[in-house]
Amino acid sequence: MTLALVVVLFVFAALAEIGGAWLVWQSIREGKPWWWAGLGVMALAAYGFIATLQPDANFGRILAAYGGVFVAGSLAWGVVFDGFRPDRWDLAGSALCLVGVAVIMFAPRPVV
Repeated sequence: MTLALVVVLFVFAALAEIGGAWLVWQSIREGKPWWWAGLGVMALAAYGFIATLQPDANFGRILAAYGGVFVAGSLAWGVVFDGFRPDRWDLAGSALCLVGVAVIMFAPRPVV
């Protein structure tokens, strides 16, 4: 259950943060209505709350691991919503980041 919970929370956090940033981008850079930026700000705030639901109590660990999820999620978001075509280096870098996430989150640690 913990593995599934960690993964689901990272997915929701990525959707909130990347989606929020994309909405602000669309409003400012692509001329979408101002309220898109407002929705983006709300989504970015939701990201902050979602991150606190992770079972690990270490802020630095959660945010560091989420960084790798953000890299992979951002590339995926670009593919789906902007027609971005990642090259092999984008994909390799993303894979390395996700390996880093797994090491950070799931390495065996002594119970204190």
